Amino acid sequence: MAGTARAFWLAAPGHGEIRTVAVPDPGPDDVLVRTRCTGVSRGTETLVFRGEVPASEHATMRAPFQEGEFPAPVKYGYLAVGDVEHGPAELVGRTVFCLYPHQSRFVVPAAAVTPVPDDVPAGRAVLAGTVETAVNAVWDAAPLIGDRISVVGAGMVGSCVAAVLAGLPGARVELVDPDPGRAAVAAALGVGFAAPDDAAGDRDVVLHASATGAGLQTALDLLGPEGEVIDLSWYGTRRVDLALGGSFHSRRLAVRASQVGTVSPRRARRGYADRMKLALRLLADPRFDALVGDECRLEELPAVLARMAAGEPPALCVRVLHEDARHRDVRHREPSPHREPRCSASPSGTTS
Repeated sequence: MAGTARAFWLAAPGHGEIRTVAVPDPGPDDVLVRTRCTGVSRGTETLVFRGEVPASEHATMRAPFQEGEFPAPVKYGYLAVGDVEHGPAELVGRTVFCLYPHQSRFVVPAAAVTPVPDDVPAGRAVLAGTVETAVNAVWDAAPLIGDRISVVGAGMVGSCVAAVLAGLPGARVELVDPDPGRAAVAAALGVGFAAPDDAAGDRDVVLHASATGAGLQTALDLLGPEGEVIDLSWYGTRRVDLALGGSFHSRRLAVRASQVGTVSPRRARRGYADRMKLALRLLADPRFDALVGDECRLEELPAVLARMAAGEPPALCVRVLHEDARHRDVRHREPSPHREPRCSASPSGTTS
C-alpha cells in the first residue's frame, strides 16, 4: 500500500470535512502523484457543496475521479497539480496537472495526467481546467478578426474566456460585471470593462458566464442582429426567466450552450488531450496570475467552501495549498502590472 493521504469530502450538503484516505499501490501503467496545490472551481463546487446538482444531472456532472454520489457523501473536484513520485520513467519527477479532487497524494493512470510546461508555475497551472473550458467556449463562439466581443460575468470562467480572447487581432473585448472591483482584473488581462448598464451594445459575439438570469438577459441585450450568446453557465436546480419578447425574434437572436464535457464540434478533430495541452501552453502568460485571488491550506477548505457557498469571499480562484507542497512557486505571486484596455493588433504569444 502506498500509504494514506488527506482528502476533502462533502459529508452532507453544506458540511465538508477532511478525511484520511488510503492510497493504493500504483500499477504498471499508473502514476503516484504528491499534490502541490489544488484549485476551487467556484461556480460548480459551490453548487455541489450546497447539494444543488439536479438528480437528472448526477451522471453528467460526475468528475473524472469522483468518489461517492451526489448529493453526498462525495469527494469532488478537478483542479490538481503535483509531482510524479512513481510511474513511467519519462514522468517521474515531472510536475503534472490532473482532473483530480482535493487530496494530498493520489494514484491515477499515467494517461490521466498532463505534464506542466517548464515555463508555467505550478501555482498558475491549477487554472488549467478552467482555461480548458474557456478554450472550448471560444471554439464554440468562433469569433473573427476585429469582432466586437462581450464576456458577461467576470468570475473565474468568464475572466479566463476574456484572457483567451484578448489575443484575437483587432478584437475589442469587454468584460461585463456589476462588481466594480472586477475592473482591475480586466485591466490586468488587457481587456475593457463595463457595468451591465454601461456595456457597449451591437456586439458580434457575446459569451455568458455569470450563472444568473440577469446576466443572460444582459448578454442577449448586447447582441447585434443575427447574434448568438454562447452560454457557459450552469444553473443547477435554479430556473432562469428571460424576456424574449420585443426585438428578440425580429433580430433573430439565439442562445447556445457550451460545455467542456464535449470537445466543440467546430474542432472535432481535436481530442481532450490536445485541448488540455493547449490550455497549459496558454498559462505561460503571467496575466493569468490575476485570476488567483486567495489561498488556504487543505485543512481550512471546509470552512472556506462554506463561506464561498454563502457568497464570500469575492476571490476568483482560491488556491488550496497541501501540506506536502515543498516548492516555492506554489505560493502566490503578485499579478503582472495592469495594462490599459487595448485593441489587439496582433495575437499574444500565449493566446489563441
